[in-house]
Amino acid sequence: MPLHPQARDYVARIQAGPEDGLASLDLAAIQEMRATDPMAVHRGPLTKLPFVRDEVAEGVPIRIYRADPGDGPLPVVVYFHGGGWVFGSVKRNDATARDLAIRTGAVVVSVDYRLAPENPFPAAVDDAWTVVRDLFARPAFYQSNGSVAVLGDSAGANLAAVAAWQARDAGLTLSHQVLVYPVLDAAMDTPSYTENAKGYGLDAADMAWFYRQYADGVDPADPRLSPLRLPDVSGLASATVITAEYDVLRDEGERYAARLGEAGVPAELRRFDGAVHGFFVLPGLFDQAVEAREYVAERLREHL
Repeated sequence: MPLHPQARDYVARIQAGPEDGLASLDLAAIQEMRATDPMAVHRGPLTKLPFVRDEVAEGVPIRIYRADPGDGPLPVVVYFHGGGWVFGSVKRNDATARDLAIRTGAVVVSVDYRLAPENPFPAAVDDAWTVVRDLFARPAFYQSNGSVAVLGDSAGANLAAVAAWQARDAGLTLSHQVLVYPVLDAAMDTPSYTENAKGYGLDAADMAWFYRQYADGVDPADPRLSPLRLPDVSGLASATVITAEYDVLRDEGERYAARLGEAGVPAELRRFDGAVHGFFVLPGLFDQAVEAREYVAERLREHL
């Protein structure tokens, strides 16, 4: 379908950035961009919750959210934010995590994994796995009832997908994985990379830049970087995969969902027509963000 009017307005807004895009940024400029968030007002309200606390999981900073006022054990959703492994933080994604806690009724653990280029691959992967492993090792600390799901958007979905197969290989049973417009293959050779290469918010050149910051020189077939290349996806946690029609990452997410299904893993794919990358975390700009979040929450409630 045509580009959604809200997506068209969003693309026009963000195209006003540097002429050379991300390619013009040095480390100082990257760090300066991290300190500001021009989209903050569109990320949703910072709804007051009965329990929000900053903690550390084996050296990795996390923030724990609970909307339920009780103190009994609950399912847990581990949330990995997006940002190309370069941008994003628990603070920037605070509104998203609060909303997920309210919608799912679960404890949400948001992970402040290390960012590139200062901390290149596999730092973010290692941090993500550290937190997931700690959840299973210390369920009482997290007020967990033992049911754990992972959720991520964009690069965060890459970390969630990797953590899902690491959990399988470690004998830990995840209840579900939610991958929102996930980064799954460093090859960048799908038709959606050609169709949506420029002009839809996340350009193909932007993704190439993110890969250079995070994993320059890394074998693109390494499944810790490209989960789509994982030789065996059988036995993974059931999955919900969300894609956006006008997104360079669309096809790899849809191929991954198909691979899971072919391997006998229950996987539900939902493409948001007319949407662009990034819509999920900006409910102030996209009606589809609210629709997608309620869909995700429904899927999580079903599997948790």
